[in-house]
Amino acid sequence: MSDQELAVQALSEAQQILEEYLEPTHHDNERLLDRLVEVLERPSVIVAVDRLRRGAGQ
Repeated sequence: MSDQELAVQALSEAQQILEEYLEPTHHDNERLLDRLVEVLERPSVIVAVDRLRRGAGQ
């Protein structure tokens, strides 16, 4: 999977978590935050975003 694909996948997952947060139902905010951090702090995502920032991750 390319760096761009990894970044887009992580953003998509993060958006889904945020959509769940915005639903008017009772949910565990701490768990949602944990899930969000879990997605955005994946080592593969961090490396991919770093390469994209440097212009190397095509």
